[in-house]
Amino acid sequence: MTSTGSGDGSLLRALPPAGGRAAVLTRAGHRVHAGHRISELVQGRPPGITGHQWSAAGREGFDFVVCAADSGLPVVAVEIGPAAPAGSAAQRAERMKNAVTAAAGLPVLRIESPTLRGADHGRRLVEYVLDARGYAEATGGPVATGDPDELAPVGFREILGRLPDGRTGHVNDLGALARAAAVEAYVARRLFDPIVRGLHVRWADGPAEGWSWVEARPGVCLVERVSVWEHRFSCGIDPARLAEDLAAVAVGERLRDLATDEAALTPREALDADIRGLSARRDELVDGFAFDHLCAD
Repeated sequence: MTSTGSGDGSLLRALPPAGGRAAVLTRAGHRVHAGHRISELVQGRPPGITGHQWSAAGREGFDFVVCAADSGLPVVAVEIGPAAPAGSAAQRAERMKNAVTAAAGLPVLRIESPTLRGADHGRRLVEYVLDARGYAEATGGPVATGDPDELAPVGFREILGRLPDGRTGHVNDLGALARAAAVEAYVARRLFDPIVRGLHVRWADGPAEGWSWVEARPGVCLVERVSVWEHRFSCGIDPARLAEDLAAVAVGERLRDLATDEAALTPREALDADIRGLSARRDELVDGFAFDHLCAD
């Protein structure tokens, strides 16, 4: 598997299979390492990067680094966590980090979420993305011939199979456990509505974004939003759909502490207003906005 982007990767440093920190995961011809800094992944300051940028960004790290098992070269660096606040020092550091990784040709997958964390959710995400990329390569991806008689292969996310509860469903839905947990919470009278709803979009000049929510009390919702940034990398599936599924995972995390999370709930009116606001910005979205049915009258 190779990265997708303009960098040729010649500045990237191979991570040895032994002698350093052991891989936390080996999967589909890849080794996955945890906790590496940019200075450990890039061989010296890339052209066009100032000494200040290199010094500051070199200390920044990633939750996981996926390497090709044969060469040890990085395939993608992965980080999961909250977005840096606007105007903060963390945001400035993020910009320098982006500049250095772009100049070095290092592919990056960034998941922005106020709830999800690399330590808790990173390994499953990396496994999922590697499986999705492998499936896309094996099936050749979507058929683009335009021939209506030629069927496209079933997408990785759309594969049907037997779920843990015995039902038939999408076995590669990362939010499946959260959806089951919502039903259990409803049966236990801890939720007003058992259905985890959602939407996903892709900004023309930004990330893919997914929203998920469940109505916890009449007129009050537990809402999660996740952004997926693919820098010189492809997840092998629609990143917007991945973002929505990850938002559902985050909903499931928060369902565990729902009784003490009342202050973080969102009035349904506010959620509806946010959805209408997203709809009004459809010209800024790739393929527009496909969720007008969610807009309140």
